[in-house]
Amino acid sequence: MIELILLGLITGLLSGFFGIGGGTILVPLLLLIGFETKIAIGISVVQMMFSSFYGSYLNNKKGTLDVKMITVIGMGGFLGAFLSGYITANLSDKTLELIFLGFAIFALVRLFLKPKEYKVQREVHWSLLFLLGICLGAIGMAIGVGGSMILVPILVGFVHMPIKKAVSAGLFFVVFSSIAGFISHMTVGHVDFQSGIIIGMASLFGVYLGIHLKDKVDAHLQRRLIVIFYVIVVSYLTKRIFF
Repeated sequence: MIELILLGLITGLLSGFFGIGGGTILVPLLLLIGFETKIAIGISVVQMMFSSFYGSYLNNKKGTLDVKMITVIGMGGFLGAFLSGYITANLSDKTLELIFLGFAIFALVRLFLKPKEYKVQREVHWSLLFLLGICLGAIGMAIGVGGSMILVPILVGFVHMPIKKAVSAGLFFVVFSSIAGFISHMTVGHVDFQSGIIIGMASLFGVYLGIHLKDKVDAHLQRRLIVIFYVIVVSYLTKRIFF
């Protein structure tokens, strides 16, 4: 119980600060302490519902959330995430970990190669945003990351959204994808409700701290910290899979 509560606090803190659903942190940590890959993904989906709802509520109160734009992406994510449980069920643990690693590497490269902050945000057609949501919802929730770890770099690098707004948008996207992903993973038996609820409840306090810390940190420092975070995730998964 204490171990799960600590995992929830850490996951919530980093989720609120980096604008991710929590699975990017939680899945590797659960693997590290011995959970099976598919069960770790199911637990992560439960936790994401807690952190994304509460975190998005706080971000909206602070005025850093573009609700209209991300709702379009989120609706696509909701649709795509319904496929996630079946994708997970039909892939091996190693394949899922390789996909997870690929997501983390892509996110790291986009953030590393696009350090510039743009003054004008690009206008993107709603249909492209919707398709992006479907892809991120299906693949992201299949590996228990919600899709925001890829969405934040895309919003910064291609849409030219400011980093703080992109972080808030990433967490809001997870509201949509985590609900559908939970239903999908539950139907194929990947959800450990007890562990997921304990971690999810503990993560709420961490999310509160993470979001308040995010708003006090300089945007350039936040970007550097996100890059460091992804380097740690990529290093751990590379070691786990190949060595």
